[in-house]
Amino acid sequence: MTLQGESSAYSVQATTIREIIAPLLAIIVGMFMVILDGTAMNVALPGLVKDFHSTLSVVQWAVTGYALSQAAVIPLAGWLSDRFGSKKVFLFSVLMFTIGSGLCALALGINQLIVFRIIQGLGGGMVAPIAMAFVYRLSPRAKVGAVMGMIGIPMLLAPALGPVLSGWLVEYASWHWIFIINLPVGVLALLTGIRTLPNFTRKSVPVLDVLGMVLAPLAFASLVYGVNEGSSSWTSARTMIGLIFGGILLVLFVITELRRRQPLLELRVFRSADFSRGIVVQWVTQIALFGTMFLLPLFLQQGKGFTPFESGLSVLPQAIAAAVFMPIGGRLFDRFGARPVVITGLIFVTSATYLLSGISASDGSQALILPLALLGAGMGLSMMPLNTHIIQAAPEDIVSRVTSLTNAFQQVMMSFAVAGLSTILSSRMKLHLKDGFQPLHALSTSFGETFSVLMGIAIVGMVLSLMLRKPKNKEDGTGSAKVAAEH
Repeated sequence: MTLQGESSAYSVQATTIREIIAPLLAIIVGMFMVILDGTAMNVALPGLVKDFHSTLSVVQWAVTGYALSQAAVIPLAGWLSDRFGSKKVFLFSVLMFTIGSGLCALALGINQLIVFRIIQGLGGGMVAPIAMAFVYRLSPRAKVGAVMGMIGIPMLLAPALGPVLSGWLVEYASWHWIFIINLPVGVLALLTGIRTLPNFTRKSVPVLDVLGMVLAPLAFASLVYGVNEGSSSWTSARTMIGLIFGGILLVLFVITELRRRQPLLELRVFRSADFSRGIVVQWVTQIALFGTMFLLPLFLQQGKGFTPFESGLSVLPQAIAAAVFMPIGGRLFDRFGARPVVITGLIFVTSATYLLSGISASDGSQALILPLALLGAGMGLSMMPLNTHIIQAAPEDIVSRVTSLTNAFQQVMMSFAVAGLSTILSSRMKLHLKDGFQPLHALSTSFGETFSVLMGIAIVGMVLSLMLRKPKNKEDGTGSAKVAAEH
């Protein structure tokens, strides 16, 4: 069996993991670069506030804009893959991301950096959904969980290692190197992908859903803007305009997609109860996980006076634990299904956020080791089993569309997490300073209360994960046909 050449999207099927090692390496390099950049900026934010003489509420748009631009193009991944071929679109996305990285390194002001980050996100947005569809199609069916666990390593290691690498670069070089380092990695991903990625046969595609393509990013951006403005006042005109306008656009987007036979985002897949339960748990889990990863570097630098490198190095236990538990989670998923693995992972995440909610600026660095290790273990156990469960719960003939849907919502959830947590943190800080707290005490208390919010979110995810069950289409072979018929 060969993985090269034109072939049916579903007939290219490996029988052993060894057969797909080469294309996996190309996919992992590309994914690692794109995902790492999503969290690398977290450590650099305090320094960028000083360098550009700006505020956190403005500078954070370098993170939020990146996530929203990814969410804007992710829905196109399925359509473009069917139209031009997954390999071509994957390689083009990596190329555009690499070019965007070069532009970010040349930014002379915060406005330029935000614009270039948006360009970078437009390039990198389609990498993850196409990669997930690639891997699922190539994987031996009996080892899907194990292979998805392998591809999940960069999805968890990159966010965990991003603060370490960017902290070292910011402290000993400059923030520009966060982006410069992407250039050789991007070239490597391109050259490897050209040689090893298989070519799937292109499909006939419907007319591009232009209205959906316009409504979705406008709706999500408006809602995130409204949440972000809530840090100043939830009743201000800008806050209300953002939330109301975004809500109206979101309703119009949903109506538009449900009325089209071939929509941009296949929302009808929510008719599958197994899919709906899985993706809701995934949303809650991602807010808890990525919200914690956003807050920690800020707390370490603002509350404990850590340098960027020290704050990045402090989260290393999370990276180590994620690397250890990711393959374990994949194997356990193949044996027991998603529910027990995800529940266990979320117990770890809940415990981590509980410990972080009680941490103060006066605590030593040792106090961070246990909660960060628990957070990494929880991420390793829960994320990829959830992703695999969601894909298996959907009809197999629209896998590329489903991965686009799930990745688009992931970026939106990350945007809401960053904007929402920044709003909560800022409002609590203002309240405690107004009540006469000393600045350092107000800071520690505000971060603790924000971590408590994340603990509540993690508990909700843990409760919801009790509803997960093995998808019917994998139990009796009928679920896929049933859901497909509804399209």
